[in-house]
Amino acid sequence: MDTDRKTRTGNARMKAARVARGLTQAELAALVRVSRQTISMMEAGTHNPTLNLCLDVCHALGTDLNSLFWEESDH
Repeated sequence: MDTDRKTRTGNARMKAARVARGLTQAELAALVRVSRQTISMMEAGTHNPTLNLCLDVCHALGTDLNSLFWEESDH
């Protein structure tokens, strides 16, 4: 997935997992020890998080890296 497309689509899977858990951006941010703005930027596709932050988000949402962050091929 190219950068422009990722910026347009953001990380809808991360947002959907957060909402399914009944968490606000602020609540997820507190769980993973970042600002609400960081979570917002991750969901919007404008923040390139570290692997550790991605793992923390996955653990907080009860999922795995592939489910939230693996980019599907356009092929």
